[in-house]
Amino acid sequence: MAVLDIVKYPDQRLRETTFDVGEITDDIRQLVRDLIDTMYSLNAAGIAAIQVGRLERIFVLDGKVPAGGDDNSPPLVFINPELVETGKGLAVAEEGCLSFPGVYVEIKRPRWAKVRARDLEGNVVEVDGDGLLGRALQHEHDHLTGKLMIDLVGTIKKEVIKRKMKRWHAEHDGEKPAAAPSLPELV
Repeated sequence: MAVLDIVKYPDQRLRETTFDVGEITDDIRQLVRDLIDTMYSLNAAGIAAIQVGRLERIFVLDGKVPAGGDDNSPPLVFINPELVETGKGLAVAEEGCLSFPGVYVEIKRPRWAKVRARDLEGNVVEVDGDGLLGRALQHEHDHLTGKLMIDLVGTIKKEVIKRKMKRWHAEHDGEKPAAAPSLPELV
């Protein structure tokens, strides 16, 4: 089991350009395993490779939350995901992100999203969902395009987030991360 360090805002690595995965190699399979281990160890609903400093276009989601499965549902793996379509109106809901520890803000997004990607075996898959799943698909896809939740809020909330992150870094830089939050975060 490998739990990777999370890149925290305002680290510019979160804005780097990601690249498509060609062949699904042992290195890619290991990265996916490490992302899954990291996601579960931090009680998160999903995680993108760029959040651990890797530039491959990959994200994973918990198969239970937000995907709506049961305790035995495997995580969902998205390699080279494309956001195919969104719709069904807009919804505002609170989001959190491992790259913004302790920060939760209301974000307006389309209620529904469809993503097309390859799975770990290289098969093309399409996943669509509304509610939490639709939100998670959009949130994780945003990471792969350099878009962060701070980009989706107004000026006042941006400043609040920047202050919270400055305080977080002052309190935590150089320390190991604290225990995982009790609620899953979209990351």
